[in-house]
Amino acid sequence: MSVLPKPAGVSAQQLGRRSFLGLGAALTGGLALGLKPGNAAEPVPAFPPADPPWSQALGPGVVDRPYGRPADFEAGVIRRNVPWLTAGTQSSISFSPLQDLHGIITPNGLFFERHHAGRPDIDPDQHRLMIHGLVERPLILTMKDIVRFPQVTRIHFIECPANGGMEWRASQINSLQFNHGMISCAEWTGVRLSTLLEEVGIKKEAKWVLVEGADGAHMNRSLPLDKCLDDCLVVYAQNGEALRPEQGYPLRLVVPGWEGNVNIKWLRRIKLGDKPWYSREETSKYTDLMPDGTSRGFTWLIDAKSVITFPCPEKPLAGPSLYEIRGLAWTGNGKVKRVDVSTDGGVNWQTARLHEPVLSKALTKFTLPWQWDGQPALLQSRVIDETGYVQPTIADLRKQRGSNSVYHNNSIQTWQVKPDGSVFDVQLA
Repeated sequence: MSVLPKPAGVSAQQLGRRSFLGLGAALTGGLALGLKPGNAAEPVPAFPPADPPWSQALGPGVVDRPYGRPADFEAGVIRRNVPWLTAGTQSSISFSPLQDLHGIITPNGLFFERHHAGRPDIDPDQHRLMIHGLVERPLILTMKDIVRFPQVTRIHFIECPANGGMEWRASQINSLQFNHGMISCAEWTGVRLSTLLEEVGIKKEAKWVLVEGADGAHMNRSLPLDKCLDDCLVVYAQNGEALRPEQGYPLRLVVPGWEGNVNIKWLRRIKLGDKPWYSREETSKYTDLMPDGTSRGFTWLIDAKSVITFPCPEKPLAGPSLYEIRGLAWTGNGKVKRVDVSTDGGVNWQTARLHEPVLSKALTKFTLPWQWDGQPALLQSRVIDETGYVQPTIADLRKQRGSNSVYHNNSIQTWQVKPDGSVFDVQLA
C-alpha cells in the first residue's frame, strides 16, 4: 500500500478523490527520477530510467502456461484453514484472503470452501439432476439437457452463516481472513430454478423444496417454494468458466442473499413437498441458539454486514501519512445504500464512497481518505441497506441473542490501530 504525503494547509476532511489524483500527479516527477516517494535521497534501481534484468531478455511464450496462474510473487495469496477448528479437512472450511483482493469479484481459485464430506470429482457425462415429488412430470436431466435451457448470468455473494462465528463471545483470532473470509462473490451462469420447475409442472399443494447434493454427505436443505420461484439459480459456470470441483462442478444451486449452506453444491436432486423436511442441517446444525436454550430455525437471510479490508491485521500501516480506508459491504436484503466509517470507535462517523457497480445481493466496495497522525485509532464500518436496516454492534446482538450462538454474526468489526501501525481485532463493550 503506497502512502501519499499530505499537502500543507489541507485538512483530512478535504482529502477527497480529487486530492488523491492531484497528489499522484505531483509525485510523477520523483518517480521518473528513480526515487522513492517520501524519501528523495534513496535511489530505487528498479524504477525508470534503470533497466532491470527482466527488460533485457525474452520471456516464456504464449503456451508456456496453457492455463494461466498468478505471478510467483503472489504465492502467499491463497485460501487458508484453521486446523483446530474442525476434526478433519473433509468437513471443514477454507477462508478467502480478503486482505489481498481488490474488487467485488472473487477469483475462482480463492473462493472460500465449505465441505461436509470432502470434494467429489464428478464425471459430468454421468451426472444427473432428478426433479420429482409434487410435480406433474418428474424428470431426470443430463448436463446436456440443462445447458439447453435459457441462460442467465448474475453476480451474487455467498456467505457461510458461521462467518465471524468465533467472535460471538470475544475477539478470538487477529486476522481479517480468518474472521471474515467465509464470504466470496462471483458471476454465476446457469438457468433459473423457476424455469426447471415450470418444465416439470408444480402441483398446487407443493409449498417446499428439498435440494440435495451428490457429495458423500448428500447435503440437503429445505427451501420455501416462493424463494425457489423468485431468484434461485441452477448454475454450471462461475466467473466465465465451468464451476470448479470445490464449488460444485458440474452443477450447483445459488440462493441469492441466503446463508451459504442452502446453496447446495454438486446438485443431484430436487423434490417438491407440502412441508419442510427438517434435516440434520436444519435441526442440530444451522440453527441459532438463544439465551433461554431454544433455537431459531430457518434463519436463512444474510443481514447487512461490512468490514474494513485495509488497514487490517494482515495489512498494517507504514507510518503517519495519508491513506485510503477500503472495505466491502453486502446485504441479503438487496442493495447497499450507505456505508459510514469511524476512526474513533463509533463516536463520529463519515460517509464513505460506494464504488460502482452497486448490485443487489452482491459485494459492494467502499473507500474513505484518512490522514493518520500516528495516534491510536479504532476503525469501524457500518452499512445501511436499502430496506433501512443498520448493521448492529456486537453488544446489540448479544442483548438479543446472547453469546452461545455460532451463526449470523453480522456485527460491526473494530480494528485497533496502534502507534506503530499494527492492527488488532478488538471488541467494544
